[in-house]
Formats: sequence, C-alpha cells, structure tokens
Amino acid sequence: MGRLGQLLGGPVGPPEDSGLDRRDFVKACMMAAAAVGLPAAVGQQWAEAAEAGGLKPSVIWLEFQGCTGCTESLLRTSHPGVAKLILDLISLDYNETLMAAAGQQVEGALHEAMEKNAGKYVLVVEGAIPTKDDGIYCQIAGKTAVNVLKEAASKAGAVVAIGSCASWGGIPSAAPNPTGAVGAQDILTDTTVVTIPGCPANPYNFLGTVLQYVALGTLPALDDKGRPMFAYGRTIHEQCPRRAHFDAGRFVRQFGDENHRLGYCLYAMGCKGPETHAPCSVNHFGEVPDAWPIGVGFPCFGCTEKGVGFTKARVEAAVLPPDAHPPIFPDHRKSPGAAWAGAAGLVGGAVIGAGLMASKKLAQGGEEES
Repeated sequence: MGRLGQLLGGPVGPPEDSGLDRRDFVKACMMAAAAVGLPAAVGQQWAEAAEAGGLKPSVIWLEFQGCTGCTESLLRTSHPGVAKLILDLISLDYNETLMAAAGQQVEGALHEAMEKNAGKYVLVVEGAIPTKDDGIYCQIAGKTAVNVLKEAASKAGAVVAIGSCASWGGIPSAAPNPTGAVGAQDILTDTTVVTIPGCPANPYNFLGTVLQYVALGTLPALDDKGRPMFAYGRTIHEQCPRRAHFDAGRFVRQFGDENHRLGYCLYAMGCKGPETHAPCSVNHFGEVPDAWPIGVGFPCFGCTEKGVGFTKARVEAAVLPPDAHPPIFPDHRKSPGAAWAGAAGLVGGAVIGAGLMASKKLAQGGEEES
C-alpha cells in the first residue's frame, strides 16, 4: 500500500483492488481520455497497460510559492476519481500537501524515489519559484526552491508545471514581484517543461497530459509556451457560449443590468477571453455545468496568459462595432486598442460617406435623364 493510499484509507494496487470491475475500469479510463479530447483508444491502452502491470510510474510533486489550489482541484475530479482510479495507476511518492509524514521521513522518501526511478519518474511542479535574495523566501530542508527544483528535474523522465504560478509565475510574480517569482521554465531552461496554466489549473488538462505520457510514452503537441495544444490551442473567445452576442454587438454595460441578466457578452466589462488560450468554455470545473467565470456571469480574467492575468487591468478592453470585431480563428493575444477602434471608425465613416455621395449622384443623374 502506497503512502497516499494509507492516507486515503484504501489499497493502491491493481485495478481488481480498486473497487471497480474490469468493465467499469476500462470505461473510466476511456472517459478520462474523452474528457480531454483524446481518442478512446488511448483510454483502452491505458487500461490494458494497467492490467498488465505496465504502469504505476513514480510521481514526485513539488510545491513552492502557491496556495495548493491545483492539488485541491485535482482531488475533486470524478472522471476518473483520484482515490478510485488515478492512485491505482501511479505511485505518488512525494507530495507535501497529501503526505502525513514530515521532516527526515519525507525527505528520505523523496530521494529514495528519485534514485530508484531515475530517468522514469514524472516531476510535477506547483507554485512559483522565488529567485531574489539567495532564495530566502522559500526553503525546504535547508535548500532553496531553485536548488530543490534543479535536483529533482535532473533525474526526471518528464516535467509538468501545473497552475499559472509554476507555469509562468502567476500571482507571486505580479508587480512589484518582491521575491523574483518565476515559472519552472525560467529555471529549467535546458529541459522541456509541459505547462498547464490556470488558477487553478483544470485537472483534466493535467490528467490528459499524464495519461498520454503513461500510456504512450510521449508528450502531447505543445505550443510555444509549453502548453498542450489539445487544451490551449484555441482562445476562450472562439468557443464562448456568449460569442453570438459579441458578434451582434450585444454587451453587458454594468453588472446586474438587463443585458447582464439576459446573458449578453462581457467584453465591455473587461473580459479577456479574446486573448486567453484555455478550454474553460468547453471543459468546466468539477464536472459542474457553468462552473467557470463567464458561466457565472463574470469576465474571464486571463489567468492562463502571462502578461494578461494578474497583470493587465480589467478595464483595458475596448468594445468595437460588430463589423470590426476580430475574426474567430486568428491568434487573439492582444485586445484591440482604443486607437485601432478610432481608426476603424474613421475608415468606416469614410466608406459610408462615400457610399451616400455616390447614391446621391446616381439619384440626381436619374432625375436629369427623366
């Protein structure tokens, strides 16, 4: 029985010990794959590998400057549920939040797992890493966060940064950033770091990445920021349920107004959906319908994007006439500015004015001919 299994009060072993029969076990694996857009065949392979004893990879989970919100979010998944399924397929050998032990006992478990599974274990990083003042802001067992991270990553088979803090600095890196907080990528510059930003990160984005790595031995296709394309390949704006109101120019002007009650677009209220790459609009939190900011009537904060979440003021967004709105497919990394909106208005006015003059001349010509 693994340490986390003891903590949760159940055995961590083969699927037959998990309380699921084979049919339900395979179904749960396929549902996990489908939840993140992976083919059902991946879930089938995952289940077959588990039954053959080919899984159980060691996972080492480090935590630095963070609120443990990503761990809490992961524990609340139900397709698959962590206690019923995930713990049967991985060996969570180190996690400060979930381990009952402390001190030398957990430090020993950490180094034992690193040595025993060198080159194979999955290293998960949660929380930002402080870099100023010789790392005094975050130390574990007398070591700075930077040194702990570098040591653990040096023998890892894969490195995953979960949450915006670990991905690019998140809340701790907000101005004036007194601790010099950065993401794991800024420390591990020679290592491929898969980033799963979000505050907290949607657990299925993480599970989908680990599922592919465990079942197929590969990482998903990544964008230029290390984010899995299956989850971060599109902006929230592209698949937002309020998109039709955006295109029609129907906007909420004040929280609680009639337009807000009718579910109109929140862009005028500072929504960052057009420049935020995340699947929140189609993959809600905790399997609860509309459990995401826009779903409950609040603008997207842009938490998955560096330079947007915790950085850009919410009131910076500009509302344009419908015919000047950005199209669906281009990269919405920057909101249209006020100057752009003004230029669009001038051009539009010129075109409309020219059309009116042309129609007037045509009308006059028709009168003269008659």
